[in-house]
Amino acid sequence: MCGIIGYVGKKAASPILLEGLRRLEYRGYDSAGVAVLDKATLTVRKKLGKIDEGIARLLKAEPVTGTLGIAHTRWATHGVPSDKNSHPHLDASGKIAVAHNGVIENYDSLKQKLIQAGHKFKSDTDTEVLAHLIGDYYAKRAGKNGDSLTQAVCDALREVIGTYGLVVICTDFPDIMVGARRGSPLIIGIGKDENFIASDANAIVAHTKKVIYLNDYDVATVTGDRFDVQNLGTETANVQISKLEFSQEDAARGKHAHFMLKEIYEQPQTVLNALRGRLDFEGATAKFGGLNMTAAELRNIDRIVIAASGTSWHAALVGEYLIEELAQIPVEVEFAHEFCYRNCPLEKNTVLLVLSQSGETADTLAALREAKRRGHRALAIVNVVGSTIARESDGGIYMHAGPEIGVASTKAFVSTLSILTLLAVHLGRLRHLSAKRALDVLHGLEALPKQIEKLLTQNDLLKKLAKKYAKAEDFFFLGRGYTFPIALEGALKLKEISYIHAEGYSAAEMKHGPIALIDAKTPTVFLVPQDAMYEKTMANLAMIRARKGPIIAVATEGDKATKKVAEDMIYLPKTLDLLNPILASVPLQLFAYHIAVARGCDVDKPRNLAKSVTVE
Repeated sequence: MCGIIGYVGKKAASPILLEGLRRLEYRGYDSAGVAVLDKATLTVRKKLGKIDEGIARLLKAEPVTGTLGIAHTRWATHGVPSDKNSHPHLDASGKIAVAHNGVIENYDSLKQKLIQAGHKFKSDTDTEVLAHLIGDYYAKRAGKNGDSLTQAVCDALREVIGTYGLVVICTDFPDIMVGARRGSPLIIGIGKDENFIASDANAIVAHTKKVIYLNDYDVATVTGDRFDVQNLGTETANVQISKLEFSQEDAARGKHAHFMLKEIYEQPQTVLNALRGRLDFEGATAKFGGLNMTAAELRNIDRIVIAASGTSWHAALVGEYLIEELAQIPVEVEFAHEFCYRNCPLEKNTVLLVLSQSGETADTLAALREAKRRGHRALAIVNVVGSTIARESDGGIYMHAGPEIGVASTKAFVSTLSILTLLAVHLGRLRHLSAKRALDVLHGLEALPKQIEKLLTQNDLLKKLAKKYAKAEDFFFLGRGYTFPIALEGALKLKEISYIHAEGYSAAEMKHGPIALIDAKTPTVFLVPQDAMYEKTMANLAMIRARKGPIIAVATEGDKATKKVAEDMIYLPKTLDLLNPILASVPLQLFAYHIAVARGCDVDKPRNLAKSVTVE
């Protein structure tokens, strides 16, 4: 859950590294550092704090020169955020520098062995242990060619238990970087007379569109004009050059104050992208090119398990409702981390579906691998082409939402919901779903981009509501049926970026305990569209009203009954019940955003969080 960039070429490394760190700051921002080689001189600068307040200011005061360097922005795992725990870390000799993402699980036993051999450590991190281990093997090889550094890295990694995406440089080789990965993403960027290693394509998209996504156990030796990839297990590696689908401008904030706001406003287009080429009105179905399953195989599915984490888990809950209603296939939603470690029974014709924006979520990737190990087909919905989950799944569907930089997911969530709806139609039409019902859903989906644009015109109203409620310290979010998972998601968004305690519940569950917490200081955001659960939900709303709880109602346009009992109203365009989750998500995202801004929170980089959870 950190960011890495390495550069080797003919240009000054420091400005490129600093720019890359800024583009990676959403991956980790406790501290940051650089290590730059100028001939045989290795200079390290690292500093606690965010990029512009820490390392950028330090580099301005104490510049570094050289055309080879590595940099890292950190999200703490081992050791508190501090200057000494910042990366890169050096080996015992001071000749080798390492930047590392991931967790070395056996670092303590390795550290004790190294201490007994006379090593002294300056930090509390697992990464410094790895640097010393690499340095120890390098000293034993005492080589003077690039292979000796690469082989020292390989020797050290054979002792390591855990995950890593790392890049290594050494004063003996001022034109070589060595990168390696297991369980934490790492890519090679291929330029002209220059090459890059990075944990995320955002860091290098301004410099190249040609990349190689490393596989687990790959070790890459990279210079300014060549690269060589081997694999720890087989000594040969499957190398494929890919082209990035997005541009530098796509990953920029543009005119918006925050990436999160930009990405909320991109949702009409991202929904359109999710639907493009997939709406088949003639056949009254949805079309997919990447499921890699025949119609007969899809009809034979007896059960679907959806595994996901965080916001994607809330999307999975909506997917459960959609698939069971439209396709009549039993669906079970699992936290990805629970699926991996409990012996979940999987019948012969069970398919696992995993959801991940980044395609690198550690728990979700582990769930996919577990299902495949047990002989079951594993499908994926992901946003990042070339990601590990995309490459290892048996088939899947891309969101085509473009880069999502804001830590709190918005457009990827809505894109996932759109695709899950399409998938439910597709599976339903292979079974008993009528053409008329399918066409109703397809036409409803087609209308969504315009309806989301209309919702975005309520931005000023939501900003006003946010200022009214910004000082509240507790919130409830309530919904029923299709909107229950959106209540969970709305509460999560508010927690993530404003640090307000918020709970999402089924409205019907309130009377079973949580209603004891309702008082005049605790607002409730009530999702009450005019759907099949409307009358039931209104009865639940009355219970809150009777206890003097302030109510913000998210209701269908023209709903006069709800207006009579709610303090404040947010209106949704009328749509099908099963499409309300998509529309209801948008105002809740804006509401959370404006509350966070009103409270002075760092919306794009909320405390303690990182964008892609690549460690367990």
